[in-house]
Amino acid sequence: MHPSTGHPSTGHPGQDRPETVFTYGAPQLRFGTGAADEIGHDLHQLGAERVLVVTDAGVARAGVADRVAEQVRGVGVEVVVYEGVHVEPTDASLLAAVAFGREHGPFDAFVAVGGGSSIDTAKAINLMTTNDGELGDYLNAPIGAGRAPQRPLKPLVAVPTTTGTGSESTTICVLDVLDLKVKTGISHARLRPTLAVIDPLLTLSQPAGVTAAAGMDILCHALESYTARPYTSYERKRPEQRVPYCRANPIADLWSEQAMTLLAGAFRTAVRDGGDLDARGAMAMAATFAGLGFGNAGVHVPHANAYPIAGRVKDFRPRDYPRDEPMIPHGMSVALTAPEAFRFTFEACPDRHLRAAALLGAGAPGRDYDRVPEAERLPAVLVDLMRDIDLPNGCGAVGYDAGDIPALVEGTMAQQRLLSTAPRPVTEEDVAGIFERSLTLW
Repeated sequence: MHPSTGHPSTGHPGQDRPETVFTYGAPQLRFGTGAADEIGHDLHQLGAERVLVVTDAGVARAGVADRVAEQVRGVGVEVVVYEGVHVEPTDASLLAAVAFGREHGPFDAFVAVGGGSSIDTAKAINLMTTNDGELGDYLNAPIGAGRAPQRPLKPLVAVPTTTGTGSESTTICVLDVLDLKVKTGISHARLRPTLAVIDPLLTLSQPAGVTAAAGMDILCHALESYTARPYTSYERKRPEQRVPYCRANPIADLWSEQAMTLLAGAFRTAVRDGGDLDARGAMAMAATFAGLGFGNAGVHVPHANAYPIAGRVKDFRPRDYPRDEPMIPHGMSVALTAPEAFRFTFEACPDRHLRAAALLGAGAPGRDYDRVPEAERLPAVLVDLMRDIDLPNGCGAVGYDAGDIPALVEGTMAQQRLLSTAPRPVTEEDVAGIFERSLTLW
């Protein structure tokens, strides 16, 4: 066992030169009630004279983006506002946003105000207005060319108004590729925001359905990074070969554990009583902590499964989401196979699964998980939580059946960047079994 990760020191038989170095990255953070009122000062410190505020129509209607824009203008910075963010971005919506950025630019900096969709859209605009090429050049292989940006990006200030994606901490931009009916992403250290401004006051209007789905994204970020292969399972690499997702490491582990502890105490309360500022603050901090964990260690099976679940949606419309079109929110799509995925990965690192179950199970008073068989403990904790926050009962509840499994498996197996982070090898047969057992969870 590796002394710092608790995982086997070598993840692959015959590996002669295991990695001995991991890299940890994070944005500057500003956290607390009222933190959003200081963004103008932050941009002034960055030397920005002209910025683009990126948001979606719902956040714009609530007045949050205008509040930020006016405060920034108050320190003498010129502001342009883009309100066209598509909730759950697509390649088409990102191309439209990039076109807007090119038409109205250049900009010295970007401010993303909203959920992960706004932050990821701002990342794409920043990338494509500072670097050459087409969007597809930068998408993760094998869906795209996996090209790395050659030029530095402009400063990006991320201001989340939802608690879930952790995109304010990460190097990832996630999108749906419409023609392929699959989710994928762009991943590079230069996409990480310069500054994350987390103000729990901005999350008070987040409705229960959004809180539930986004909160499961936080939880799975923490769980997947905590149970990922250790960084020592890589072959030793040169510095320029290392990727942002370096797998489980001691620093990411700390953030993931803290995120789970916060979730245990706040998640159910935040869904039940959205006006509870203490619960909202804990959820906002958990989202950031989980982002600091998975943004370095990575995620694995539940997120790989989530991409085709969301990308191949039929006619499901979630409660409390503004889009009048079929969609499966990202956090919900991640959660739907999580119980079965963690039943599958248990044998690779039982101690970590049991530790996670103990941390999360503390938020379910009156339930004695010590009586549950060890391999079933974490799945039981997850199913109980999903029932308590009123998430759909498995993939069948969002419109899938056994006939859809081959296509879902194909979509999952295309996410090799994520599956390679899983603590044990993942085959098509394994994924098919996880989907089959996830059609109904309880």
